[in-house]
Amino acid sequence: MNRRKRKIRHYSGIGGQAVLEGVMMKNKDMYAVAVRKPDGEVAVEVDEYHGLAYGSKLLNIPFVRGVFVFLDSLILGLKSLNFSSSFYEETKEKPSKLDEGIEQVSNGHEDTFLMVFTTLISFAFAIALFMILPYALSEVISKYARNDSLVAIIEGVLRILIFILYILLISTIKDIKRLFMYHGAEHKCINCIEKGRPLTVHNVKKSSRLHKRCGSSFILFVMLISIVLFFFIRIDSYVWRVVIRLLLIPVISGISYELIRLAGRTNFFLVRWISAPGLWLQRLTTKEPDEDMIEVAIRSVEAVFDWKEFLKDSFGYEIDESWLQDEENEV
Repeated sequence: MNRRKRKIRHYSGIGGQAVLEGVMMKNKDMYAVAVRKPDGEVAVEVDEYHGLAYGSKLLNIPFVRGVFVFLDSLILGLKSLNFSSSFYEETKEKPSKLDEGIEQVSNGHEDTFLMVFTTLISFAFAIALFMILPYALSEVISKYARNDSLVAIIEGVLRILIFILYILLISTIKDIKRLFMYHGAEHKCINCIEKGRPLTVHNVKKSSRLHKRCGSSFILFVMLISIVLFFFIRIDSYVWRVVIRLLLIPVISGISYELIRLAGRTNFFLVRWISAPGLWLQRLTTKEPDEDMIEVAIRSVEAVFDWKEFLKDSFGYEIDESWLQDEENEV
């Protein structure tokens, strides 16, 4: 094989996320969730997800499509987390009053109700912690710093610092640390095939756990872009400044999606430069996985993506046993 080709990165189109003791991978409209069950076996669920704006021309409009992609990623992420957590739920002998109340309110659609409720609570928590709190702190600082431009920058810096502190705190939790390890396994699998390597445990271990199309990078783009947009808000009313910040969330999401999409499709030096902070952040949100985690991630990829065909089409070679043996013997 031509070793020079392996330095080239090809866009695979697949993406995913870590879930409880597993990995979700998505390829076009198909997605798979692979989970390591308590008994050590790997369960794999394959399903189809079309998205909120499926078939709509809105998905072809730059800066608009990002809003729908963001919402779809939240919905699919929660569906995947629900599947993975189902293997680790403690069996209850008798439904609690809360369970009975949820069943009555949801009219038998408990999973959908809980998914919507969890999404709303998570949204409210994120907005309060990463948007309202930095703004409130910057208002306190504004009493001592009369320069509005400086206060706007301070607000943005506070938002990023609070987010980093939040990541550092939750990473001390054992389950979250394992989640970050599965996150690393997801990235390493994608990097492995996009670098032209056969998807084996050996090759995945050698691959980077950092990827430019990561959701962590997306969140950082959101925060950096919010600094720029909020910098130009000059309204005296405290309430209206908060309202405008909330109304700008779809705009910020749309711009961030286009940047992350561009980062995943090109290696231009300017794109590498703006992607660098997101890659630095991923050193916190991803950890090196063990071989069992890598095996789970590979199962998820193979359920929805023909990586051998991808290597043939993108890099011009077919995988055979002798080549795989050479890979294992590489230093």
